[in-house]
Amino acid sequence: MPVLLAAISTALAQPPAFDVASVKAEVITPDLYYANLGRVEHGELNMANVTLSEAVRFAWGINNDAQVAGPDWIKDKGVRYRIDAKAPPDTPREQALLMLRTLLTERFQLQTHIEQREIAHLELVPGKKDLKIQPAVEGSDGSKNENSYGHIVSNRMTMGMLTTILSRFLRQPILDRTGLQGAWVIDLAWAPEPRTPLEAPADPSRPSIYAAVQEQLGLRLEARKTPLPVIVVDRAERVPIGN
Repeated sequence: MPVLLAAISTALAQPPAFDVASVKAEVITPDLYYANLGRVEHGELNMANVTLSEAVRFAWGINNDAQVAGPDWIKDKGVRYRIDAKAPPDTPREQALLMLRTLLTERFQLQTHIEQREIAHLELVPGKKDLKIQPAVEGSDGSKNENSYGHIVSNRMTMGMLTTILSRFLRQPILDRTGLQGAWVIDLAWAPEPRTPLEAPADPSRPSIYAAVQEQLGLRLEARKTPLPVIVVDRAERVPIGN
């Protein structure tokens, strides 16, 4: 094989990778916990205070822990990491996430496989009436996003991000089955259920999450129990390989 063709073939066989990347164990501060579960902007990827399970979830586009299995420590909040990586500014988000898979594989000696498991979950689907949300304004950047338990406000949010946030609040897998592409303006307010016995009861003036999604977004949350893909971590090192 000519040298040039051999070089091209080798380059094509290489998994996509960042130009520069840092993966470090976080210093755990018991009384202060803030997590950045994944951000990609202009070719830069950042994650802070994440478990390995959360990093895997972001890399594979999964919004819940139920679809990641493996050793207990990968979900242990006492074992957290910071990940910072750079690629060319025009790198698409999907490509950056493939690069993250490569990074996790290299630094944690990560080995995984995918299997189907029957898991109870919710699916966000089109409503029976008209859609009640509007496409995001061209050029908006989501800088006014505000996500709190019981109220999600955004001038630019994809359905994938919406289901990710709802999944965190409702503590169960939620899949996007809306078929809606691009970003949307979201203003969703509901009566959150108490998460501990000491929390006050839900605000009776607000609708349940199911009613709010239907009334305010024109979508529906439907319960399902079907096989879902699960990323099974077969092997991983706690201490990432040096930068």
